[in-house]
Amino acid sequence: MAIFLTKDSKVIVQGMTGAEGMKHTRRMLASGTQIVGGVNPRKAGTTVDVDGTEIPVFGSVAEAMKETGADVSVLFVPPAFTKAAVVEAIDAEIGLAVVITEGVPVHDTAAFWAYAGSKGNKTRIIGPNCPGLISPGQSNAGIIPADITTSGKIGLVSKSGTLTYQLMYELRDIGFSSAVGIGGDPVIGTTHIDALKAFQEDPETELIVMIGEIGGDAEERAAAYIAEHVTKPVVGYVAGFTAPEGKTMGHAGAIVSGSSGTAQAKKEALEAAGVKVGKTPSETARLARELIG
Repeated sequence: MAIFLTKDSKVIVQGMTGAEGMKHTRRMLASGTQIVGGVNPRKAGTTVDVDGTEIPVFGSVAEAMKETGADVSVLFVPPAFTKAAVVEAIDAEIGLAVVITEGVPVHDTAAFWAYAGSKGNKTRIIGPNCPGLISPGQSNAGIIPADITTSGKIGLVSKSGTLTYQLMYELRDIGFSSAVGIGGDPVIGTTHIDALKAFQEDPETELIVMIGEIGGDAEERAAAYIAEHVTKPVVGYVAGFTAPEGKTMGHAGAIVSGSSGTAQAKKEALEAAGVKVGKTPSETARLARELIG
């Protein structure tokens, strides 16, 4: 099983013909993803040869869905145009929009997130500023390397792209049902809680690894959700134990003030909910290994 993305997912790429879009379209295809089209209004009606596979380019998400049955879009669109591209995907009612773009203004993200809600949340948004998601051996939507892990019984949800890769690699012998990189911006679409709920309901996910970061209160809210609703074992890691207070660290969401948003506060909240929390990524992997046997 997998969450949000399966072997049957039909994927289009908004911004496929750009340099980043083309590079990662090639990688996604090589990993077995069903890529059925690209979207670029200026190149509609053309096809692009990607390592011997001819991929049609459509003028809009709605046209691509109508012609191909696509149900997932991966967006490699410059920050200034991301809001319009996501709104277009929402208007077309595609089931999943994976927004890879970094540097999207928070105001724009808040606007398209609210717009999705006003349309009945028919489009699940992952990101922005995220590596996407992968169900190993089935499908890969985003920039996660497909060859660093295997299919298995761990579900991973992470704010950090790099730590997603590290935990996937360290636990590659056990493998993953799905790994979801939700992004570290202050406003994101799919949250830790959304992924926790999906993993709890997935019969083939036996253990959940949750990676957080300093700043905000997403991890504290996830801890409260785990205490109430999650019966599967959860292992956590919070990046930023050595970060000084009052500074923005890396990701735009990582602002710490007082004890609020610190790694220690998040660790304590998670541990109170029964989550085993590692102080390093490698210790987190070891804790997961011990729990899953």
